[in-house]
Amino acid sequence: MTSLLQGKRIFVIEDKEDNIFVIMSLLRKYGATVEIDWWAKGEPHKLESAMPIDLIILDLMLPRGRTGFEVYSEIRSNPTLSKVPIVAVSAMDPSLALPKTQEQGFSGFISKPIDFELFPQQVAILIAGEEVWYT
Repeated sequence: MTSLLQGKRIFVIEDKEDNIFVIMSLLRKYGATVEIDWWAKGEPHKLESAMPIDLIILDLMLPRGRTGFEVYSEIRSNPTLSKVPIVAVSAMDPSLALPKTQEQGFSGFISKPIDFELFPQQVAILIAGEEVWYT
C-alpha cells in the first residue's frame, strides 16, 4: 500500500506549515514526489518548471487576501497546465466552497482536516481521472 502513489508528482499550494507537513508526509509515505509552494500572484511558471505534474492540491484560503479560486484561474490560463487535475483541499465552509469549486471546474473538493486513511486513496482516484467530492 505504501506504493499507492509511487512515481506520482504532486504540487501542493498551501500556506500553513502544519498542513504542509501533514500533506507532504502522508503523500511521501505512499511514494509520491511532492513539491510545495505558498504562491504569489502570477506564478504559474513555478508549476511549469515542476512539470510533469499528476495533481495540484490547492488550498482555497491563501495569504494576502488571495483565494484558491483566483489561483485556479491563473493556472488554467496557462496552456501547459490546462489538463492537470486540481483538487481543493480546504477548511472553507463546504456549503459555500463545494458549489463554487464544481462550477469553476475543479476535479474535486476535500474538507480539512483530511482523513489520514482516506486521503491517499482520494489522491490516487483524482490522478486516475475521477472526481472526489468529500466533506
